[in-house]
Amino acid sequence: MIELFSSDTPNGKKVSIMLEEIGYKYKVTKLDLSKGDQFKSEFKKISPFSKIPAIIDHSNNKVSVFESGSILIYLAEKSEKFYEKKNKLKIDQWLMAQMGSIGPFIGQYHYFYRFNKGLSEIGEKRYFEITKSIYEVLNIHLKENDFLAGKDYSIADIATWPWIARHHWHDIGLIKYSSLCKWYETIAARPAVIRGYKFMDESSEIPRT
Repeated sequence: MIELFSSDTPNGKKVSIMLEEIGYKYKVTKLDLSKGDQFKSEFKKISPFSKIPAIIDHSNNKVSVFESGSILIYLAEKSEKFYEKKNKLKIDQWLMAQMGSIGPFIGQYHYFYRFNKGLSEIGEKRYFEITKSIYEVLNIHLKENDFLAGKDYSIADIATWPWIARHHWHDIGLIKYSSLCKWYETIAARPAVIRGYKFMDESSEIPRT
């Protein structure tokens, strides 16, 4: 059994979706980030930078894993799903693109535009333009590919999709990016994604385009 320490964020949803996709039993230990649960000493033992998500695999000598990308790789290798050996290089590139660019930049856009609007006009404008460029890059790539690493759904898609699922926060207009929109809706229709999206709140619904 996997214990998932998480909160209702895009990074948190990556792991809940992956666990639903591979069909592993798991329980969620909720962390209230607004109350500083992530800074408690017990959590820092498994996530030294106080970041969610993290997991403990109680079926594997209680091994702990932090960083969402590392967790996805761990679960993919454990289950032998969504991380095809012959396509690992492409999967790794798009997974690292999410970890190093897509998530951090869109996260900064959320910080300035969603949570602190008016704090910095420069910040809002800068990260709006970067987020828009991310949409454009993904849209161009997905014109030639069904999924990020090619023809098959992988952990790269699982990592990226929850960030695009907050498109209603971005005021960019996902519907204008037809290939990205198709990819988004294809993944949104997967039963495991629907279940994983609701891991913190059964009443939550996936934003449509």
